[in-house]
Amino acid sequence: MSAPFALSLQDLAPIAQGSTTPQAMAETIKLAQAADGLGYTRLWYAEHHGMPSIASSVPEILIGSAAAATKNIRVGSGGVMLLNHAPLRIAEAYRTLEALHPGRIDLGIGRAPGGDGYAMRALRSGGGEEFSNYLAELMAFDDDSFPADHPFSRVPVSPGGIKLPPKWLLGSSGASAQAAGQVGFGYAFAAHFSHTPAAPAFAAYRNAFVPSAEFPEPKTLLCLSVICAPTDEEAKYLSTSQAVNWARFLTGEQRQLTSPEEASAYKLTAQQHSIIEHQSALWMVGSPERMAEEISAKAKAAGADEVMVTTTIHSYDLRRRSYKLLAEALGIQARA
Repeated sequence: MSAPFALSLQDLAPIAQGSTTPQAMAETIKLAQAADGLGYTRLWYAEHHGMPSIASSVPEILIGSAAAATKNIRVGSGGVMLLNHAPLRIAEAYRTLEALHPGRIDLGIGRAPGGDGYAMRALRSGGGEEFSNYLAELMAFDDDSFPADHPFSRVPVSPGGIKLPPKWLLGSSGASAQAAGQVGFGYAFAAHFSHTPAAPAFAAYRNAFVPSAEFPEPKTLLCLSVICAPTDEEAKYLSTSQAVNWARFLTGEQRQLTSPEEASAYKLTAQQHSIIEHQSALWMVGSPERMAEEISAKAKAAGADEVMVTTTIHSYDLRRRSYKLLAEALGIQARA
């Protein structure tokens, strides 16, 4: 089969138990190169803080290294958490990336802090009510559109002579869908962790859409959590790492990504069982044929133009295999 949607991937740069941080960083390059060869459309890195199992705290560094090591795949943030940063700093960073890798960078923007309350305080993160102001400021820096009497009108964005890459708003509840349409951004929905249906959000986005130079037409992206293996049984076994780590994380046990062997032997509390039962409805686990069918059905039901897959597997090799099996099952054209 050939999927009627583009296929992309998200990488959280997981640190598997038994590996080192330098190994995890090296694996981001291996995955980027594999995805590029398999024909994936784009690769995004998500900003997270204070999590021992995730090394994607600074997406722009990972974006730069992945873009330099690949040829065709688009690379970007999914997303950079705007409230953690001064808008001028984001404008500078992503203009620099666009200048280095013209036409291959994306700027996905989220409003969540990407960490707990302690991390928010350490980052001096702004409150959620400030998001619209931060976004307007970012756009004004890029368009050089501050009023003449605004103090920031005297601040040229460096490097000059270049614009920010295509901008996307990220959402998980539909709250930002209309805003994304009104400013002519792409819109990405985080169905990999949100139980809210994506279809109403995509409809609101399209109804509000105003064409822009970057997006002459609306563009919707659906992010899904998928673990694929040659058989349903193996995929289910590999998924125990994700399930147990998620439950332990939500009950205050921060740790690196556990192996399926250890995860299978771990004695869950009643609360952790409940967490897994609730969240597992969002985790797609199985053989290539079944995953291709389920992904296609979800994309059609949501009205998604593109699907982005995030995969949590302890073994880096088996994680890359999962992405390969998916691309083949969905008929994605490999690149030479």
